[in-house]
Amino acid sequence: MATLKELSYLRAVAAAAGCTMAKPEPDDGIDWVVSHASERHEADCQIDLKIQLKSTWTSGPDPSNGFVSVNLSNDRLKLLARKRVTVHRILVAMIIPEDIAAWVEATHDIFKLRHCAYWRSVTGVEPSGENSTAVRVPTAHIFDDNALCGIMERIGKGDAP
Repeated sequence: MATLKELSYLRAVAAAAGCTMAKPEPDDGIDWVVSHASERHEADCQIDLKIQLKSTWTSGPDPSNGFVSVNLSNDRLKLLARKRVTVHRILVAMIIPEDIAAWVEATHDIFKLRHCAYWRSVTGVEPSGENSTAVRVPTAHIFDDNALCGIMERIGKGDAP
């Protein structure tokens, strides 16, 4: 289940990208479904994307490392990694500070959340651990409104995220 920190970040990104969000009920192992409507979409005028949110503070933001690592249960990974899907799925990994009091900063000019989130499609990734798998998410894939718009545009053309 997504934490309020992850949810706040996702809501801000989705709103900035012109998307709506829905929570699957009952929980089927996917945290949120993000939707975007546009006549420019070729596959369908309404595009959906399933999102699994994970946060970590054990892996600090180090873009030079090339990735952040989050643990997924093997069952969750298998759900996200399915190759034949009608609705694409991505993993969004959010780096948060260990000291949650340092997460938000607000001034008269800016409202800032410390660190950011990264995304990746895990389609075809096989579990490697006994019960869980450390999944690497590239730091080159910052999850923001521009990235979400690009993902939705690719899906709208019938491509993968």
